[in-house]
Amino acid sequence: MKYIVVSGGVISGIGKGVIASSTGLLLKTLGLKVTAIKIDPYMNIDAGTMAPTEHGEVFVLDDGGEVDLDLGNYERYLDVTLGRENNITTGKIYREVIEKERRGDYLGKTVQIVPHLTTAIQDWIERVSHLPVDDTQSTPDVCIVELGGTVGDIESAPFVEALRQFQFRVGQENFALIHVSLVPVVGGEQKTKPTQAAIRDLRGLGLVPDMIAARCVEPLDRSVINKLSMFCHVGPEQVMGVHDVSSTYHVPLLLERQGMVQFFEKRLHLDVKGGIAPAMKERGNDLRKRWKELTIGHDHLLEKVEIVLVGKYTSLQDSYISVVKALEHAALRVHRRLDLKWVEAGDLEPQTEIDNPVRYYASWQSICSAKGILIPGGFGLRGTEGMIGAAKWAREHRVPFLGICLGFQIAVVEFARNVCGIQGAGSAELDANTSDPVVIYMPEISKTHLGGTMRLGLRPTLFNKDSERSSKIRKLYGGAEAIWERHRHRYEINPEYIDRIERGSSKATSQHTSNGGRPSTPPPKGLRSLPTSPSLNRQDSAFRPSTPVKAGTDKLLFIGRSESGERMQVAELMPTSSSDKGHPYYVGMQAHPEFASRPLNPSPPFLGFVAAAAGQEILEEQLHVQKNYHAPHPPSLMILESERLRRQEQEAKEGVAINGTTEKPATTPPGASN
Repeated sequence: MKYIVVSGGVISGIGKGVIASSTGLLLKTLGLKVTAIKIDPYMNIDAGTMAPTEHGEVFVLDDGGEVDLDLGNYERYLDVTLGRENNITTGKIYREVIEKERRGDYLGKTVQIVPHLTTAIQDWIERVSHLPVDDTQSTPDVCIVELGGTVGDIESAPFVEALRQFQFRVGQENFALIHVSLVPVVGGEQKTKPTQAAIRDLRGLGLVPDMIAARCVEPLDRSVINKLSMFCHVGPEQVMGVHDVSSTYHVPLLLERQGMVQFFEKRLHLDVKGGIAPAMKERGNDLRKRWKELTIGHDHLLEKVEIVLVGKYTSLQDSYISVVKALEHAALRVHRRLDLKWVEAGDLEPQTEIDNPVRYYASWQSICSAKGILIPGGFGLRGTEGMIGAAKWAREHRVPFLGICLGFQIAVVEFARNVCGIQGAGSAELDANTSDPVVIYMPEISKTHLGGTMRLGLRPTLFNKDSERSSKIRKLYGGAEAIWERHRHRYEINPEYIDRIERGSSKATSQHTSNGGRPSTPPPKGLRSLPTSPSLNRQDSAFRPSTPVKAGTDKLLFIGRSESGERMQVAELMPTSSSDKGHPYYVGMQAHPEFASRPLNPSPPFLGFVAAAAGQEILEEQLHVQKNYHAPHPPSLMILESERLRRQEQEAKEGVAINGTTEKPATTPPGASN
């Protein structure tokens, strides 16, 4: 096993994740199998309870792990499937050490940072680095380890010391270090002093960089490279200039041109010629070819597709990084340049017209001119009325629409209010006293513990049998009967309202009874068993559409449900008559398909959405191409088995087990923070 550690200096957020991912991608082009580990020095057990505006997006893995967004970069670039243990946090390490101490594993010794904590870190890295992460199901050849934060921070000190020891544990020929630093421009001159100071601090801690990735606005001058080489004790060929580029997809090729691959072949004694199977070499060559075509194609795109993202956390665009990447992947597939406009959901609400009319009308202008409208996930009341207004505009004006998680629930609430006539339709997340709770808290989810208690990870969705011919979203999945996507939510569509919504009526029928929010009838026809293989404001938006489509032209159908048939997971707007072509694309998904999107294999819901925004002909072309779609990675048997055991345990208990105690679900949901 070869280990390449990526650390950072001077400032945080310098691009370590992209450089780590790009390094792994280049090694994969040689035919090597690559895995990745991210170290986050914060005390949180995981990223699940952190606000998106605090730390960026919470990325969800197949096994339900809520992790740092950099693991999303690893999965996208390396086309691998990682697990929750690929993300190490201070909280996880301390918890593991304390549990060992409580069990008496240390045999009465005084437990200290060195050697007990640092040894636990090394053991974790060595154990996880050997886990298979791709379809070969074999042990990786190289592990990329990214150390989050900035070297010199007090919280990262134990990890730096652990890595110092680790280089001797695995051997110098199996350990290399890339240090990412900033070369700022002051008065038109590229300054090297910050990097010199960062390298000096790093060497003082016992780590000597094998390569310096110098981040800068413009390409590094040759004199600057020579200066960094001289004062940082590395050769000129070990200084990589990483300047700003039009797309992060260019970074691997930028590093390759500067000789990164050749350097690591020598430094880590990689037997590229004789030690790699011919089949893996062929895969590596194919990856290099396709990636070059991707980047070259991106630069030559002339036509653009305009998408408006209506979100709650637009102040930090990293909050939606997977959504943006999924849109980029889809745009590249349809040969369009993505033109993404950001609209803060609260700016669409009537109160903003009073407080800041300029922002209000500018935001609505973006909505009115949009070729496609996307509402991503989120939590809490803020901005949801603006989202409802945007969903209404997209539905009535037949603008391509995609709703993810909260966006899916928003679309259902909007349809229930404005088409079905259920005036009090709302969400129990936002108003516990809503008269018509179309969206309710899932009964098995804890109301006292937030971390790791949501419905998380890879879950199946089964399509209705009668959706095979008419559903666009099912065609985008290649006509599959069942699909697997990652979930992250606490609320669901209330089954008692499904019939009314699908009929477009405000009146309930007798087939639904009050049963704790669960339907008393069996699952709808067409749903089969799981395959064995792997307070919303009552005031409507003040902005009225000028030429809406006649109400009732389209119907909202829940065409995708959980394996039990009780949970609504995919909704699509369908025409009521065969003579009407219907809405070009109006889809809501409870899952987060953006987490599984790849540059060379875009997510089907995003592909259909962007294709529809680019034009009906483009959408029809992609629907035809997607007949041959195959999911990139089927669910592992481990995940299926763990899910089965989880359900079995849950059904055996009356309430929800939390920390060894059994609690009955609360009658009202807690207030959700923004």
